[in-house]
Amino acid sequence: MSLSPQAAPAFQPADPDYARRVRDSFARQAAMTLIGAELVELQPGRLRMTLAHSERVTQQHGFIHAGIVATALDSACGYAASTLMPFDAGVLTIEFKINLLAPARGPLLAIEAEVVKAGRTISVAEGRAWQPHPGRPGQQQLVATLQATLMTVTGRDDVRA
Repeated sequence: MSLSPQAAPAFQPADPDYARRVRDSFARQAAMTLIGAELVELQPGRLRMTLAHSERVTQQHGFIHAGIVATALDSACGYAASTLMPFDAGVLTIEFKINLLAPARGPLLAIEAEVVKAGRTISVAEGRAWQPHPGRPGQQQLVATLQATLMTVTGRDDVRA
């Protein structure tokens, strides 16, 4: 489940304590708690999390709602970008595009995000959501992709990591 066939870029975080800062921020995000998302791996410019299928996040057909999948992917991309930002910076999504490729059945979605371009003010990240393939045991199925454009925000107490 790699985001791209090329080797991941080697990013250097601006904040040596980025992992603690990002984990603390993730723990404070009520939206991730509400949907049951869990942060499982963090590296400079990369993030992995999981989203479990549960009745509280489904739509009328029993699939995880597309809005919930988009929420998880958006946050994953934001936190991947945040790993590269200064300690006093926050991140806000300014645009994203999602492709919904398969119904999100679960039982567990693997959410990955990777920074494609890390800029001083604007960054771009890509995210993917995977699930066990319903017809091919042992294989993964791509559920959704998301490309996000993110803005680094500094000097605002209401937008901090």
